[in-house]
Amino acid sequence: MKLVEEIRPGANCYINGQGAVDDLDRVMADYQQAIVVTGEKSYAAFQQNYHGEVTCPVFRYDGSASDEDGHAIAKQAPAQTDVVIGIGGGRVLDTAKVTAETLKADLISVPTLASNCAPFTPVGAIYHPVGHTFKYVEYFKKAPTVTIVDYNIMLTTPHDFFVAGIGDTLAKWYEMEGITRGRINDLPVFTRLSYQTAKVIKNTLVDSAQTALDDLGNGRVSPAFTDVVDCIIGVASEVGGFGVSDGRMAGAHAVHNGLSYIEETHEILHGSKVAYGILVQLAETGDQAEIETLLPFYRGIGLPTNLAELHITTDVSAKSQQVAQWAARADETFNLIKSDVVAADVLSDMQQVEDISVGNKQQ
Repeated sequence: MKLVEEIRPGANCYINGQGAVDDLDRVMADYQQAIVVTGEKSYAAFQQNYHGEVTCPVFRYDGSASDEDGHAIAKQAPAQTDVVIGIGGGRVLDTAKVTAETLKADLISVPTLASNCAPFTPVGAIYHPVGHTFKYVEYFKKAPTVTIVDYNIMLTTPHDFFVAGIGDTLAKWYEMEGITRGRINDLPVFTRLSYQTAKVIKNTLVDSAQTALDDLGNGRVSPAFTDVVDCIIGVASEVGGFGVSDGRMAGAHAVHNGLSYIEETHEILHGSKVAYGILVQLAETGDQAEIETLLPFYRGIGLPTNLAELHITTDVSAKSQQVAQWAARADETFNLIKSDVVAADVLSDMQQVEDISVGNKQQ
């Protein structure tokens, strides 16, 4: 069986709480040689909250989340390295996964942002080393051994990253519902568990996202804040972990992948582009009413609802065509929503989103 077809719930251990990062010393007692893979801002956020001392080599990733960077770090690591500590956001942690697998070492992930499920999942989004364009999805042989989520560190998440994390996580419900529509009750119990998990995520985010964002701004660790953080990092991973291909990426992420090739969107965070992709997918499945329902939520927390909000304002037709052609590729995940999807379908869906977004805003 291929890794992509296996039930893989996520990290062996999930440690969460205020001050949780200080458990790192206890976790590290099981290892002989560690290295750290991190970024400049990530490491600063970690050091402000960690009360121990890091004595192992510390490597800075190059910002790309590429195979090339992960392999280069592995080549510089001590020969006896048996654990990689990834400290940072999604790109840092996906780089750390490449490094750990190359070294056949365990991975301890310490997220410094609540922006995606990378700290918990054995899956990684790999990009080209230059240009920040999407390359492929990697399914690693091992999930993180330990994921440490310190809510005090999570409070340092920049507002826009937290919003993007909400958008990326919201896609868990819409992509899985779209993939399994009409057949969920005929699927295995693990898939049905995944489906219910995705529904819990959606309800939690819709109910608590605005309060969580307010608490982030006020530096307050509240039940709403911790619920949303844990949905983004831990619970989201279980959707794909238990649901396998029925619970992983679909139309929303295919649209994101196409958008990654449009230069103007490079400043737009991953989860925000995925959130726009949700709207495009809903247009394809005939759920225009759900788009109307989501728009106030999107606008309330700052998710993009049209191409202009993705910074695409010139040569819109040509750039939309480019996105649609990528999203409809035979090897992309939009075909999990519609097996015979073509670029003209996705282009029409994008236009529907434009029309609904503009019309809704004028009301």
